[in-house]
Parts: sequence; structure tokens; C-alpha cells
Amino acid sequence: MDKLIEVKVPDIGDFADVEIVEVLISEGDHVDVEAPLIMLESDKASIEVPSSATGVVKQVNVKVGGRVSQGDIVILLEPSAAINGDTNPSTPTPAKTPSAPEPSKSATKETESDEEGGPAPAETRASQAAHHVVPPTGAPGIDINEEDFAKAHASPSVRRFARELGANLVRIRGNGRKGRVTRQDVVAYVKAALAQTSAPGASAGSNLGIPAMPEIDFSKFGEIETTPLSRIQKISGPVLHRAWLNVPHVTHHDEADITELDKFRKDVDKKAKEEGYRITLLSFLIKAVVTNLQDLPSFNSSLSSDGQSLILKKYYNVGVAVDTPNGLVVPVVKDVNKKGIVDISKDLAVLSKKARDGKLGPKELQGGTFSISSLGGIGGTSFTPIVFAPEVAILGVSRSRMTPVWNGESFVPRLMLPLSLSYDHRVIDGAAAARFVARLGQLLDDARRMLL
Repeated sequence: MDKLIEVKVPDIGDFADVEIVEVLISEGDHVDVEAPLIMLESDKASIEVPSSATGVVKQVNVKVGGRVSQGDIVILLEPSAAINGDTNPSTPTPAKTPSAPEPSKSATKETESDEEGGPAPAETRASQAAHHVVPPTGAPGIDINEEDFAKAHASPSVRRFARELGANLVRIRGNGRKGRVTRQDVVAYVKAALAQTSAPGASAGSNLGIPAMPEIDFSKFGEIETTPLSRIQKISGPVLHRAWLNVPHVTHHDEADITELDKFRKDVDKKAKEEGYRITLLSFLIKAVVTNLQDLPSFNSSLSSDGQSLILKKYYNVGVAVDTPNGLVVPVVKDVNKKGIVDISKDLAVLSKKARDGKLGPKELQGGTFSISSLGGIGGTSFTPIVFAPEVAILGVSRSRMTPVWNGESFVPRLMLPLSLSYDHRVIDGAAAARFVARLGQLLDDARRMLL
């Protein structure tokens, strides 16, 4: 048996003791010269360690989480010459041709992996272009195969970026050096997929890895009537669909005791009616939410487009979902932190009337930092509102109800308001959401807290 080749970490510049974030090969794998073996990541850069020889991996000397420096042995490699029975290891191994002997099952498996991932022969890359990496008729990559994904020729940062977008690297043609998939390749791939999705006649979800709904002739079963979607539905539908697909939603449910607040609201509403407007519970909710946002700023933020930073907003504009004859619209009450309950109530009255009359302007629908969707006037005990991205949270409110509550000595009737907070789990965790709703309940239980 020929001497095994030691494949070492080459000169990687000034870096030393660098962490291994991915091991791209295992024992028995066939690798070519320049094929990626491991990925290193320091606080300054991502580094790929390529193979310096061709052959079969006999021993892997590293693991994920370990650290290496220049000269450390990564793998022991049996040269290809020995595999092919060549007694002279220095003789280059010819490229495999259709007339070459049939490879073993193990070699075939690894060749297939190379075709899907690392650098491959020109004819293989041509086959990929024809069958795997052209703008897909399926998803950007919900059907990601982790084993194939790990073998894709891309840096850790690009892999992370692709995972965040749900893009399957195996399907993407790399235009970087030696066929490496770059960030620009991922962006172009996803844009192409989304363009197909939004094209006229494209089925919803047809290019997002979600099976398209079949066409059904419902008239076979009885009389039908087809009516077009309203203009608002046509606009809001894709926006909500995009938010649902891109935001990892979680909803936290709780209740707030509004017994005393409702008594106070009814008292001040009497005078408001005389002046031509109403003071509803929604006005107090808006004020309480903004009081909360000032103390918990992550709820008044947006995730940057690259997903690497949080944009904290120093203004407080609350969008309010309004049910209109033509569909749901969300006008925005601006600068809530600078307004009292009366001013908020008057703004709500104006915006709600414009919404019902279809006279809202673009500026009145833009700039929201947080949203509230109230079904209190209709009913329900809880629901899951969709986060109105790029916002990171939305509060759902259901109908309040009188409920027996134990006060430590007896059950007493209390008016309880169901609250449902949906949030973007990339930005907000469950504990923060629970604190937000608990504190909101305290503010509603005693409205004087909003003045502090």
C-alpha cells in the first residue's frame, strides 16, 4: 500500500488557532485537488481549506468546533494512483471518461456528491446547468437536503445567507472562482424564483416549495358565482403572504383586567360624544402599547435587509387595522408618544372615516412601527394576527368578557380582555414577549401608569 498523503492547513495569512465551522468530507470520500475540505471562520474572515492532492480520504483529523493553524494535518489521503492500481504514484490520474472502467458503488456515490457540491468536471457543470441550477420551477429551496447542502461549494457566510432565504445551494450555479457560489448568485437565484412567483398566472406558492392548489371545476357539484377580489384584497394579499412566509411567527396569549379602565373610559366618553367623537378602548390600548414600546425598544424596530442588525426607531407610529366594506386597511396614528387619549381618539375618528370612505392617502398608510388588530367589536377569544413586516410585532385584541377571578379569598367578577401578541422570533424571544404582554396588562389595569 502506498504511503498516505498528509493534507495540511496551508498558509492562511496572519490567522492562527482558527475555529472549524464545517467539515465537508468524511472517511471514504473521494476528493480532487482544490476540493473544499473544511471551512474556518475567524472574527475577520471565512477561510476555505482545499485539498492539495487527489484521492480517497482515509482519516479525518479534525472536527467541527476544533481549532487549527498553518501546518496542522487535516486528512490522510490515499492517492488516486494507488486506487487505480498504478505503481507509480507520481503519474497523474487521467480524468474519467465514458470508456473508463465502471467505478465502485462507493466511488459512484462520492462522484455524485461532487457533481452536486464541490468543483466538478466541465461536462458535470453543464449537466447541472441543464438540470439543477437554472431558475427553478420549484422552490428557492424549502426541500433542502442537508447532506448535499454541506457539500455545496460556498463559504460559511454564503451558506448562512442561503439558509435564511430558504435557498438550496445545490440548485444554484456558482459564478465565483472554481464554481464557488457567491452571495450575488444566491440573490440572483431568489430574485428569479420570486419573479416567477409574481408573474401573471403564477399559482400562489408554486415557486416556494409549496404544492400549488389544483384547478377544480366547482360547477360540477352545483351552482357557483365568481366575483373578483377587491383592489384592497389584491394589494394586501401578497403582502400578508410574503410576511407569513418570511417571518417566523410565534403568538403569545394572555388576558388583561380592564374592569376599572372600562369604568373610567365610559365616564370620559360621555363628554366626548357631546363634542362629536368617541373614546374607545382602542385609544387606551394605543397609548399603553407606546408606553410599553418606549421601555422595550426591540418591539419598535425592524430587522435590516441582510438580517445582521436591528434598526431601532425613535418615533412611535401605531397602525390600526380597520374593517371596511372593501377589505382590511391599516391607517397609522402618528407620534403617539406626544399625544394624550383625547388626541388619539380624534385621530382614530378621522382615520376610520377616511378608511370607510376609501379616502386614505399614502402617507396615512405608511410609517407604522407597531400594529394593533382589534376584533373586540365582533367576538372571539384569541387569534393569531400576522406580523405586518417589516414591523416585528402586532397585538391582536378579542372581545372582553366578564369572568370570575379569584382574589385570594373569593371569586369576583372582572372584565377580562384577551390579548394575542404575534412576533418575529428572529428579533424577539418568548420571554421578552411574555414580559411585554404582562406589562401591558399592568398598564391597562391602572391607566395612571401610562402617565409615569
